[in-house]
Amino acid sequence: MLSVSDAQAIILNLVQPLDCQRDTEVVDLLAADSRILATPVTSPLDFPHWDNSAMDGYAVRYEDVQYSSAEQPAILEIVEDIPAGYQPQSTIQPGQAARIFTGAVIPAGADTVVMQEKTRQEENRVFILDAPKPQGFVRHKASFYQAGTQLLPAGIKLNASEIAVLAAAQCPQLSVYRRPRVAIFSTGDELVTVDQPLQPGQIVDSNQYALAALVRQSGAEPLILGIVKDDPVALEKVIAHAIAIADIVLSSGGVSVGDYDYVDKILDSLQAKIHIQAVQISPGKPLTVATFPTQNSPLYFGLPGNPAAVLVTFWRFVLPAIKKLSGITEGWEPLFLKVRSRNELRSDGKRETYLWGKLHLIDGIYEFHKAGGSHSSGNLINLAQTNALAVLPVGKTLILPQEEVQVLQLSNG
Repeated sequence: MLSVSDAQAIILNLVQPLDCQRDTEVVDLLAADSRILATPVTSPLDFPHWDNSAMDGYAVRYEDVQYSSAEQPAILEIVEDIPAGYQPQSTIQPGQAARIFTGAVIPAGADTVVMQEKTRQEENRVFILDAPKPQGFVRHKASFYQAGTQLLPAGIKLNASEIAVLAAAQCPQLSVYRRPRVAIFSTGDELVTVDQPLQPGQIVDSNQYALAALVRQSGAEPLILGIVKDDPVALEKVIAHAIAIADIVLSSGGVSVGDYDYVDKILDSLQAKIHIQAVQISPGKPLTVATFPTQNSPLYFGLPGNPAAVLVTFWRFVLPAIKKLSGITEGWEPLFLKVRSRNELRSDGKRETYLWGKLHLIDGIYEFHKAGGSHSSGNLINLAQTNALAVLPVGKTLILPQEEVQVLQLSNG
């Protein structure tokens, strides 16, 4: 049985990111939120586009005001008002100043801005009551970014700040990676959909709904293939279809050692190479990971059937794989934090154990609050509204209240 860290390493080594030549599409900037940039972006514009004022005040020549004080102010003639968006018409001569506003173009001849709080205006004259620093409050052309150099690198997720930069750089369209395609199906004769009445022994298939939501939140495209009965012929047909259309395949159930657990046998018949069959994790021990002898082979995850185990194994193993596949150049690995535990946490110590709960900020320190109720792999109810998983490593059976615990912060972005 593989350790969790070894399983993660195998999975991430198997993942090949989308191809920057073949797996891209062009989208409008307004549709680029949360997409992965496929090619570096440059701009023909300097930032700032021109020398401009960082303050409301007066544009002056430094040599005219360098000795100014409240007792002996420099007195300058105001020759122009320059609001933002206006092209100055004057060149500032010795003894002159221009009234200027934040973001406005610095007029020719001026090299410094005096903030208005350090001045007094009388009609068309301004009194400079304090000597400014040379070139003070002037934002120089190209001091933030020089035209023609790289503005944003490939392989980053486009969030609001990146979208703002691209808009300012007048980039109306972008080349982004296509969304990874993730096929999802559930196995089991006992499963029904949410709109079917339950008969004795039946349960609602929550797994495909949870996985579809998680896949969408990760930025990928879910391909829902529904429920497949415990029939080898039907399962082989669905798996063959899934590996033909998807980059990643997620099945839930059928990977244990029961008489009706057919997935691994069918993978063998499809000439798959099985890299993982069991992981030292609780919940989620039965986990199959396989690849196929085809070009651009999808990565197959045979997840457990129990709903809590499905969610835990997705967060721990599948989400990093989707992130790496998507073209992100770094930050695929799960994010762990060391926090204080509010509750007593227990495990049998035999497997790396994940207990779900919520992070709370208490007096500036994060605390993990364990969800109440059973932490059985079949109990889905108390997973609702959680945002973290406490991790008890192999051999660790007890963490006392107020002791430090490592938690996996749940994030799908």
